[in-house]
Amino acid sequence: MSSVQPLTTPASANVIECINPATGEKLGSLPAASPAQVQAAVERARIAQQSWARSSFRQRRAVLQHMLDHMLEHADELVAEIVQDSGKTHENALLGEIMPVCNKIRWMIKNAEKHLKPEKVPSGILMHKKGRIEYRPLGVVACIVPWNYPFQNIFGSLVAPLMAGNAVILKTSEAVAWSTQRFQKVIDQALEKEGFSTDTVQIINGFGDTGAALVRSRVQKILFIGSVGNGRRIIEGSAEHLTPVVMELGGKDPMIICEDANLEQALHSALGGCFINLGQNCIASERLIVLDGIYDRFVTAMHEMAGQLRQGVPQEPGALDTGALTSPLQVKVVDELVRDALANGARALVGGRLPQGPGNFYPPTVLVDVTPDMRIANEEVFGPVMLIMRVKDDAEAVRLANATDFGLQSSVFSNNRPRAERIAAQLEAGATVINDFGLCYLNQNLPFGGVKYSGFGRMNGRDGLRAYTNAKAVLTDRFPISIPPKLYPVKPGDYARARSSIRLMFARRWRDKFKALISLLGKKPSPLGGEGKGGGEDE
Repeated sequence: MSSVQPLTTPASANVIECINPATGEKLGSLPAASPAQVQAAVERARIAQQSWARSSFRQRRAVLQHMLDHMLEHADELVAEIVQDSGKTHENALLGEIMPVCNKIRWMIKNAEKHLKPEKVPSGILMHKKGRIEYRPLGVVACIVPWNYPFQNIFGSLVAPLMAGNAVILKTSEAVAWSTQRFQKVIDQALEKEGFSTDTVQIINGFGDTGAALVRSRVQKILFIGSVGNGRRIIEGSAEHLTPVVMELGGKDPMIICEDANLEQALHSALGGCFINLGQNCIASERLIVLDGIYDRFVTAMHEMAGQLRQGVPQEPGALDTGALTSPLQVKVVDELVRDALANGARALVGGRLPQGPGNFYPPTVLVDVTPDMRIANEEVFGPVMLIMRVKDDAEAVRLANATDFGLQSSVFSNNRPRAERIAAQLEAGATVINDFGLCYLNQNLPFGGVKYSGFGRMNGRDGLRAYTNAKAVLTDRFPISIPPKLYPVKPGDYARARSSIRLMFARRWRDKFKALISLLGKKPSPLGGEGKGGGEDE
């Protein structure tokens, strides 16, 4: 869920050096998978998937339940892994990663079967047949995910394709490779407890060539979470074998705050929307669009609140509000965009300067006097930068909200419900939350995804689950009677009888249906192939 950049140019194409981004401490090194190793992993997954595809829903639920039980029992250990690998705080690791995954797994356990079992559908004009849709597994699904949520991106991506009967190969970012060892063990233990091969879900680590090899490995579907630029490269690679893709790309989410909004609610939602996970969030509320009537009060209060946020090396729960950025390259991206905005007239009320010292830190920053033509108003920052933009009315707010190439999530704050709904209906986005931010992702009954450069396809909910299936149409006999469809050889009068039959089924007026029936019952057809006098087209 990000506009992420590669971590670094690797010192060796075969080894990933794992670094704690908050301290610079080396955690260790891991091998990077070669293209040949990627293909071997996919072939093992194909074999494992044959058994998994025959599993019952009860067995699939049991595997997910084992994962959930482990997460609840070992949450502190998992949080510690996340913190040292990503640089985020303990609270953000727990609430931003563990909790959403637990929520998604619980939803899958309770709801997946009803959305995946065969669905009866009407047979239409074929009254002698019965129709149904079967949601069959695709095979092997590849998930290529970024570094901003190392735990959630892995487990949140795998549960839907796995529950649908697929094997899953996950390619993670080299920036957070260290924690994948612990996460793979959780998955392996859950599969082994139910007697399934650990090849059913495999996490592979590597650089760009590893991901490229996975894209071209003839998997049956690809989920990509990342930047627009990398998304284009994924699509280019997937075209080789016409592999379908789900693209969950970047965002530049607007938060519209009307003058009749609850000020305290809007302030705290904006703080969370902008600075959760230090802004490394595709659904971060990067653009605060504030109406004139509340603008000055909002800016004054936000200046004070944001200025009190504490940042540092996460060592224990409760000590800090924000940690470090995961990627050193992302620090440079954030700093470049802020510098450009300041050079073009924006003002930093809080932060805005790159700190000295070790670690990938950038301070929570609040910018005002931001204009729509600035780079920072159009490009995804993916860092702890809040942009506050003043507008005079609702129409201008909507125009500004829709003025970027992105359209992932959006928010509207107003105590006037009809007004909020009216504004929300005009926003070009995959979702709109009224009087809150980003919570659509937590409602697993809702689909998650974007429009425009924010991607296509959907995660979560019924649509996100069925996205990993072949919706196979099946038509079978309703009665034990066989009536051969005698289309050949063509006989004189067949055309006229077919035309009358079509008219009988689809004509709008009963008078025309009656004429068609009379023709079928034996009236001699006209020389032009119609039903005789009065049998022309509907008036």
